[in-house]
Amino acid sequence: MEKSNHSTNKDLIRRQRQHELLIALIQQQDDLELMDAEGPRFDAKGGNAADPAKWLDRNRRVLAKYQSLVNSSITLDALLDSEGIQCD
Repeated sequence: MEKSNHSTNKDLIRRQRQHELLIALIQQQDDLELMDAEGPRFDAKGGNAADPAKWLDRNRRVLAKYQSLVNSSITLDALLDSEGIQCD
């Protein structure tokens, strides 16, 4: 049982470290966009409706950017862990 607690504590510390790395990476971004929550509207009148393909493509790019930041923080954490470097 003690081994399980040790493993859980280690996982919590790792998750916290990854979170801090991710926040640091986000803060370095100059023009980090947010996803557009409102989808394109399909008006029966055919007014100035946004192109659904452009909306979807933009949100995919934004999501890919965030995924890249998360992956970078995980990679940096693994590198720090392999080098035995402590982040405080």
